[in-house]
Amino acid sequence: MATTEPDGGGRERRPREVWDWPQSSLVGGLGPGPRARLLALGAAVRYPAGRRLMREGEETTFVLVLLDGVVKATGRTHDERDVLLAVRMGGDLVGELAAVDGRPRSATVTTCGPLLARVVRRADFLDCLRRDAVVGQAVNESIVAKLRVANAHRVDFAGCDVPTRLARVLHHIAMTYGERAGAGVVIRWPLTQPELASLAGAAEPTVHKALRELRRSGVVSTGYRSIRVESPARLSEIAFA
Repeated sequence: MATTEPDGGGRERRPREVWDWPQSSLVGGLGPGPRARLLALGAAVRYPAGRRLMREGEETTFVLVLLDGVVKATGRTHDERDVLLAVRMGGDLVGELAAVDGRPRSATVTTCGPLLARVVRRADFLDCLRRDAVVGQAVNESIVAKLRVANAHRVDFAGCDVPTRLARVLHHIAMTYGERAGAGVVIRWPLTQPELASLAGAAEPTVHKALRELRRSGVVSTGYRSIRVESPARLSEIAFA
């Protein structure tokens, strides 16, 4: 699918103004004033599931402020495999690196389901960062946090076996993006076993075996387009013991 600058197709005339964004997300962590100023940028656009929004290596520079929905960022390896790099959802910013430095996209971004986002031109985004110190600081902190997570991911996985790495991946996603459901946490988007394997840095059959053991022991259960962590405490013990 070709990737183009959003042309406004599917724009909402009256988008919702308030969403249940995680406090850990960029938008969720802003105060009412700075949040309103950020969300005043660009235009709200709806995208269908499976839509490629950005492609690795292309020279687009727009930014997406995710309002509702989930996207995945993937990269292509030297042997032409797609590797899942990160998952982002409502409240997160996507594409800010290319907007800041003007360089080609570092990853491909694809919707995991219906998505509503504000599409912001690079010039408007950079002007906001210059004029609004609070938003600028929040964006800087968000970029740094992503880099820290990436570094911690590489360090934490050194020497870990696959069940531990898988448990850490699931724990991070559940604690960051999951929805509380009784005593458990639900991850409500399609996360395939090949994608789990790429996040865990392991072969798919080995991850399949580790996931089967987590299900057998009652730590997680899987359903249609979702994973439920039945015991977050037990998952944390496996991940960090």
